Amino acid sequence: MIGWRAGELGKLSGMRAAAPSRKPRSHRRRADMGKYLLAIWQCRYFWLSLVRMDLRTRYRRSVLGIGWSLLHPIAMTAIICIVFPRFLKGVDIHEYAPFVLAGLACWNYILFVTLQGCQCFYQGEMYIRQFPAPMAIFPLRTALGGTIHFLIALAVVIGVAWIFKGSVSALALFSLIPVILLLFIFVWSLAVLAGIANLFFNDTQHLSEIAFQILFYATPIMYAADMLKGSRLGKVIQLNPFGIFMTLIREPILKQTIPPWSTFGWACLIVGVFATAASFSLARLQRKLIFRL
Repeated sequence: MIGWRAGELGKLSGMRAAAPSRKPRSHRRRADMGKYLLAIWQCRYFWLSLVRMDLRTRYRRSVLGIGWSLLHPIAMTAIICIVFPRFLKGVDIHEYAPFVLAGLACWNYILFVTLQGCQCFYQGEMYIRQFPAPMAIFPLRTALGGTIHFLIALAVVIGVAWIFKGSVSALALFSLIPVILLLFIFVWSLAVLAGIANLFFNDTQHLSEIAFQILFYATPIMYAADMLKGSRLGKVIQLNPFGIFMTLIREPILKQTIPPWSTFGWACLIVGVFATAASFSLARLQRKLIFRL
């Protein structure tokens, strides 16, 4: 049982009206955002308990436990490595297997958090109706659960790359730290947007599943983006934001190099756009969300 008192969470949520201020609006917005993030941090024992509860519920009485989260990308990688080299001439399986596994790990992370994010506010309905906690903690709950699975999958990718390629660069692997942070903010923003959209339009999750099926083939998971360079499909793939993160994940592990700063810049721009959209949507609609549950 999570022992939170409504009065304490009311103080943490920062939802009470503030006294009028003569500071510029931009300063007030930054101050409000800082208070909101502080409220989320002060609720950390609450949302960490929710994440632990989700993991225990999902893998209760399971033989492999959290290892089941690795079965899908490993099985898919094995199938793709058996089938696709027959159509792609000159493919080295030692290069191709970790390439596909890294792409699937990143893809499944984005897919899982977004689709689960559609239900994040419904899953937290009991707490939302009882406690005035910051609404962002419920998509955060989903994003953290997906991050745990992603980190385990990433460790497997590094292990497979080390087995197949013989070595990995520790310096290049350190560049994964800001990449994982950017990717976490990205999926958290997607969970916020998906959760809000699903409250106002209940078919959002079903449409998202179809959209992700289409995007799977328009994302460089099974093939390198350079293979389609110069074609119309190649231009579409260049606009796919998911491909940027896959490049940032693959290059330190597979090529043992730090990705170019331009790639980091594009990733920061993508994250900034989605994070801004999520923050704006939550600020405008969070008081109305409870009436949609």
